[in-house]
Amino acid sequence: MKLHKTRESLLDTLSSYRQNKTIGFVPTMGALHRGHLALISQSVSENDITVVSIFVNPTQFNNQADLEKYPRTLENDLQLLKTLKGNLVIFAPTAEVVYDQKVLSKSYDFGGLENEMEGKHRPGHFDGVGTVLNIFFRLIRPNRAYFGEKDFQQLQIVKKLVEIEMLNVDVIGCPIVREANGLALSSRNQRLSQEEREEAALLYQTLVQIRENFANSSLTELNAMASEAFTNNDFLSLEYFEIANATTLKTAEEKNHNVPYRAFLAVFAGDVRLIDNMQVSP
Repeated sequence: MKLHKTRESLLDTLSSYRQNKTIGFVPTMGALHRGHLALISQSVSENDITVVSIFVNPTQFNNQADLEKYPRTLENDLQLLKTLKGNLVIFAPTAEVVYDQKVLSKSYDFGGLENEMEGKHRPGHFDGVGTVLNIFFRLIRPNRAYFGEKDFQQLQIVKKLVEIEMLNVDVIGCPIVREANGLALSSRNQRLSQEEREEAALLYQTLVQIRENFANSSLTELNAMASEAFTNNDFLSLEYFEIANATTLKTAEEKNHNVPYRAFLAVFAGDVRLIDNMQVSP
């Protein structure tokens, strides 16, 4: 396992893999957990070398306090990565290295995908995501890039980014990894108290309830069901719940048998924001 902090040293290592070998890429913001390790392990199994970036990207935070509080655990991350087998390269640059001294976001039109759900509640977030990934994709030139379905909207955005920028990258979505109580693994979980972590199982429980009732309930009933689940909860506050077309991400206004639907929610546990989603049909 090699650690790189500059573009030049990373490119020097990757140069020998450009011909007849495959490069996998797993972008992370650090504070690694089993969900990240699952992505990395899949990349290791499918590529000759895997690049793992560890970079808390400032341009995708619309809340400065959230950026400042985001966990940064590089030494622990490196120790965790040492437990994995495979040909790994770690890229842990500063913002100045990534953005070449000018930390600015490009403005993207993702065909409307950016205006739904997270886009409504985190202005500029997906511009930041698109900007940094475009930089990383062009620098690393991976054959495949791996993203967890916990950030399903982001996954669809990244696929659109690759299309817009005409990049030769296969974007691969990987299943959500959960804690024993169903809570989707997230670096933000580190900021939860033990009681909040236990209560946060309600996100998963609510999604399962929606999936089980989807076929026999109206959209109005399903929305009311999700809202009611968080009413009077002392630990969790529902920011939004949406049932959306899994392809366009537009909020469902009626149920169509030929359309795949997913349920999405965002919840605050204190000042920690959690998101989750689940396919509900078909």
